[in-house]
Amino acid sequence: MTDTTSQQQHDVLIVTGMSGAGRSTVGKALEDLGWYVVDNLPTQMLGPLTDLADRAGESIPKIATVVDVRGGRFFTDPEHAVQQLRESTSARVRVLFLEATDQVLVRRFEQVRRPHPLQGEDTLLDGIARERTRLLGLREASDMIIDTSDLNIHQLANAVTEKFAEDRFVGVQVTLMSFGFKYGLPADADMVADVRFIPNPYWVPELRPHTGLDEPVSDYVLQQSGARQFVDRYASVLEPVFEGYQRENKRHATIAIGCTGGKHRSVAIVAELASLLRGMPNVAVRVKNRDLGRE
Repeated sequence: MTDTTSQQQHDVLIVTGMSGAGRSTVGKALEDLGWYVVDNLPTQMLGPLTDLADRAGESIPKIATVVDVRGGRFFTDPEHAVQQLRESTSARVRVLFLEATDQVLVRRFEQVRRPHPLQGEDTLLDGIARERTRLLGLREASDMIIDTSDLNIHQLANAVTEKFAEDRFVGVQVTLMSFGFKYGLPADADMVADVRFIPNPYWVPELRPHTGLDEPVSDYVLQQSGARQFVDRYASVLEPVFEGYQRENKRHATIAIGCTGGKHRSVAIVAELASLLRGMPNVAVRVKNRDLGRE
């Protein structure tokens, strides 16, 4: 008889994403958290590796494997391989995708003086473009996306620790992120909302130096027409979304709220929304103010 109890304890994490986005750093961070990490695994070996974990029982409860374009001809139809794995095993299978902007990736490759694995005789940007195309389906099938553009190796390791150190939590771990549109959309957001319909405290001289974390700014923002209704109704919209995430075994969600500079309105709205979401069952909330302090 198969011991389904031990099988249900297995976690399989597929780490993938852009070359230069920090896959090695993530692998080391996961090893520090007790994961068994396999680097540069051919997609055809995902099934046998999971079978091995099943036979090993509780001795290998958490496996992470780095799968990427270095696999060359063995890196074929990875999204199909992931789907097959999800359908054929009782383990919890998740995909972590690492992202970064072209500019950051170019700088990182130039620092280490190594060619891109898909560059060939062309430019570095050509290689990056080919990789983005090949990884598009896998990115869409991912459960989590981390944009490492603004992270050093220590910050990336900390981000991994935050996501997986408390992985026994059975609900949805929600990151509420404020950001400024002028600095670009967050690549790792599952949903994005725009609060630029609220009058900007920046144009109120006595409020300009403050942030959305300060009570005068928060009060000003929430007293504006439509602000309170937005927070209440958006929280109501998110409640069935999180319930669906739990049914689909999606354990992490990033909800981004944007204003112009990410200093006043979005910060205040995120703080208020966080207080409402923390009242929902099986939802853990952390707040990240991405662009606070950039102005």
